[in-house]
Formats: sequence, structure tokens, C-alpha cells
Amino acid sequence: MLQGPAEAITESNSFRTLPDRLAPGLDLVLIGINPGLYSVEKGHYFARKTSRFWPAFSRSKLSGSLRRKLGVDVLRPEHDAELPRFGIGLTDIVKRPTANIAGLSQADFETEVPRLVKKLQHYAPRMACFHGIMGYRQFLRFAFQINHARNVLGPQPESIGATHLFVVPNPSPANAHFTVEAQTQWYDRVAEALERR
Repeated sequence: MLQGPAEAITESNSFRTLPDRLAPGLDLVLIGINPGLYSVEKGHYFARKTSRFWPAFSRSKLSGSLRRKLGVDVLRPEHDAELPRFGIGLTDIVKRPTANIAGLSQADFETEVPRLVKKLQHYAPRMACFHGIMGYRQFLRFAFQINHARNVLGPQPESIGATHLFVVPNPSPANAHFTVEAQTQWYDRVAEALERR
């Protein structure tokens, strides 16, 4: 079941955030670290024009059938609510919006990671794809009590029930190491990993 309006209020806090775009039977859930203030203002995931998410996702194999069925060549932030109809969900590790990751505290992750684990257990997607090693490290710490640094993108050895975990680069413009082309290749690898499962 899709959650309500773009100006969702979290279950235990009073701040505005982006609603989870989740439903039963998803193939994939794409997970950001937390919503940006601009994205919350616009009501859509990865809304900032400088984010590499939508350009890279649009070029990838991962969105091929979705683009064909919607009759578009390029997906935009306004398409985020459509993704669950095509087997792809969206959520965040932490739902509290900030200007950047520096605005998050350890307490945010300690509180929010268990909630994310419950969502993944409840919806049981085939795969959960985390954007960025920094966020995934926090997830490991509070979901699995793994505190050693791991700098490996791609499939991960952990899982949540039957949900396999994968990490791709963060598409944020602050992560200057990866181009749109490189980000696209990572989404292609996610698509290939899903095909093998």
C-alpha cells in the first residue's frame, strides 16, 4: 500500500518528510541516506537538478521497462510515486530531512535504522539498494552491530530475511567521484543482480 501525500509526517516526529514509496511484492527498494530539504520542499525524491539519480536511473537497464510502459525517455522526480507500480520502491535510512549528511547525528541512525529494518521485513522486497557507503556503514552498525569500516560497493553479504542488500555510489552532487555514466553502470549492475536472483 502506498503511503499518503508528499508532505508526510513521520510516525513519531512532527517534521515534514518524504513519504515512503513502498508496497508489497517489490523487486527493489532504493534507499537514500535521508531526504534533502529541497526534495521535501518539492515533495519528490532526488528533486535537486544537480542530483545524478534521475539522469543515471533513466539511462539504466533498471528503468527500461518502466520507461517503456510510461512512454517516456527520461524519468523525473515527479515519477517517484509511479515506481512502486513497476516493482521499485523508495525510502531512506533516516527520514529526518537535512541540508546534507553532516546534519545527521548518531542518534538519528540509532533510532531510524531499526524502523528501516522493520519496513524491509514487512515489505520483503527481493533486493534493497543503498545509496552510498557512508549511509550503509551506519545501517550495518545499528542493524547488525558491525562496526568495522567496509568500503565495498556492490552486493553485500548481509540480508534482511529474503531481501538481498546492494550498495551503489551516492548520486548526490557532493559525491564528485562518480559521473552520471558511472552511476548508470552501477544501476545496470543492480538490474543484472536482480536478473540472476
